[in-house]
Amino acid sequence: MKKQGVNTRKVKPLKKFTHRMSARLMFIFTIILVLMGVLIVRIAELNHTDGVRYEKKVLSQQTYTSTAIPFQRGSILDRNGTVLAYSEKVYNVILDVYYALSDDKYSGPTKKALLDSFKDLKESDIENLYTKKPNSRYSIIKKGISYDAMEKFKELEKKDENIQGVWFEEDYNRKYPYKTLASNVLGFTTSGNVGNWGIEQYYSDTLNGTNGIEFGYIDSDLKLERTVKPSINGNSIVSTIDANVQKIVENHIKSFNEEAGSKNMGVVVMNPNNGEILAMASNDTYDLNKPTDLTPFYTKDEISKMSDKEKTDALSKIWRNYTISDTYEPGSTFKPFTIAAALEENIIKQNDTYYCDGGEEVAGSYIKCSSYSIGGHGEVNLTQALMKSCNDALMQIGAKEGGNLFLGYQKFFGFGAKTGVDLPGEAIGILKEKSGYGKVDLATNSFGQNFTTTMIQLASGFSSLVNGGYYYEPHIMKEVLNASGSMVSSFDKKLVKLSVSSETSKFLDNALYMTVQEGTAKGAQVPGYKVGGKTGTAEKIPRGAGTYLVSFIGCVPTDNPQVVIYVVIDEPQNVVKQADSSLATKTAGAILTEILPLLEIYPTENSSDNTVTTENSTGQTTGKQSTVEGKTNEENSSGQNTEENGDTANTDKQVTNGNDQTGQDSTYEETVDVLPNTEETSP
Repeated sequence: MKKQGVNTRKVKPLKKFTHRMSARLMFIFTIILVLMGVLIVRIAELNHTDGVRYEKKVLSQQTYTSTAIPFQRGSILDRNGTVLAYSEKVYNVILDVYYALSDDKYSGPTKKALLDSFKDLKESDIENLYTKKPNSRYSIIKKGISYDAMEKFKELEKKDENIQGVWFEEDYNRKYPYKTLASNVLGFTTSGNVGNWGIEQYYSDTLNGTNGIEFGYIDSDLKLERTVKPSINGNSIVSTIDANVQKIVENHIKSFNEEAGSKNMGVVVMNPNNGEILAMASNDTYDLNKPTDLTPFYTKDEISKMSDKEKTDALSKIWRNYTISDTYEPGSTFKPFTIAAALEENIIKQNDTYYCDGGEEVAGSYIKCSSYSIGGHGEVNLTQALMKSCNDALMQIGAKEGGNLFLGYQKFFGFGAKTGVDLPGEAIGILKEKSGYGKVDLATNSFGQNFTTTMIQLASGFSSLVNGGYYYEPHIMKEVLNASGSMVSSFDKKLVKLSVSSETSKFLDNALYMTVQEGTAKGAQVPGYKVGGKTGTAEKIPRGAGTYLVSFIGCVPTDNPQVVIYVVIDEPQNVVKQADSSLATKTAGAILTEILPLLEIYPTENSSDNTVTTENSTGQTTGKQSTVEGKTNEENSSGQNTEENGDTANTDKQVTNGNDQTGQDSTYEETVDVLPNTEETSP
């Protein structure tokens, strides 16, 4: 019997957590873990492949801004610290259009201030920005303004608080204070600090630095919170060039071309004891501040008729460095190399003699010596072979060496290969190949024809012949300085090889000294100095066309050479005789007279000892003439040297000679290296 008034409740039995339920829960948990894993992998993948893109998108939505801070490109200096190229700080005018339009009271005063400060700005330019780019936070209004122009605008800002949204960023313009000086050596830069030609190109990475960055966010008050990572400025190059020597060289080239003219003319001055290039110049110098300006070289009418390709070709010709990029047949300036090779191999002795009868019969071709018109030089010793520039003697020496040995020494002395000079555009020249190398090739090569070289090749090799036998790599960089002026690295000298023995070098020094004192190179004499050197007159291809390249290479002083000078004149114009090596010799002498004191190389002899014998028009000796104002040879009223009659052009059909030599040992003349007109002699 149930009790009345008492409620009863059924208690549900607890369900057990069965294995089936546990399995289901584990399955769901596993699914969740797998999905999370897939999601994580996908996020990682997106971050790796497209992270930067999404980051930029997010930052752009947050009005993120960034600006590059340009580095300052390093300067180029001469060996004495004279600045030849530098980067001048300028400023770009930036307009934050969005901020300038954020309030009606800003836009008008800001526009007016810009127009008042920068006269070449147009109102339409600013209006276009207001209309077409109202949300722009970075618009360049003007580039390259000066510090004073920037300060002028800032003064307006101080007077009117409604001038808003304008700011300035730093930039740099490349400047060349001496305009055309050493233009072919320095080169120039284009937009983006890209070096073109010369030091600017070869050492562009050294001169360039690393851009910095300025970045931040626009806050709720439209103010930019900036963070700056500074730029790293580039290093500076101290070159081996002496600006004073370079200027003197360029002045003499200019003077020669104004008085006579040439197809091209090159001069290299270097230190034979370490390979430093003190000066390097040729005909075409251009304003480095305006490298694409053709008006100094062509008329406006000529320029207007040029195609784009013709303009490019014309500029390339002006920009190229003749002394390292152009090849030619060197002529008799190569003769010291032929003699050096024979002495080194003990094929000849220093006291050997040779008989010159005016030429040599070689493989069916008769190759004349410059003395052909007078029946030959007769018996000459090795020193006289250089003094008289006797082709006959050199051909005999070359024949003793043989083709294989001769070609081997050509390459050993650096011909047919780059010297490694630290400038772009170096050529290598063309040598005869061993296959098919004939006796005529050997004969003509022995006195410097039928192969080609560059000025820097011959000057570097010659330096090793006269400095004791040390071949140094020619170079244009002396030191690298960091932005604070401390030295980062230096280039003193790099010994490449030993080219000849000291005995051979001493012999050549003396023979070259005698060549200037009593031989073909008297025009190079400088009062009080022991100058040695060799002349060259090369007939150009096509043979018989009457075009010549004349040259002189020499050193001072011969008992301890400190300077080597090499002068090349390609096709001298408006002269009595183009085949006249005295044109180059006199130019070298005039340059040496001016530069030696600057280089602190002082006279070691009494100037009264530097006398020369001259001949009158009949070839008779007139006596000794003392040197005056650096001139060592008496000139006649026509301006031609009466002691050196110039070079003569001799062919199988015709012999011409200004004033025939009488055979006296007191006076010799350098004449054209006469070649047989055969296909075998073409390089």
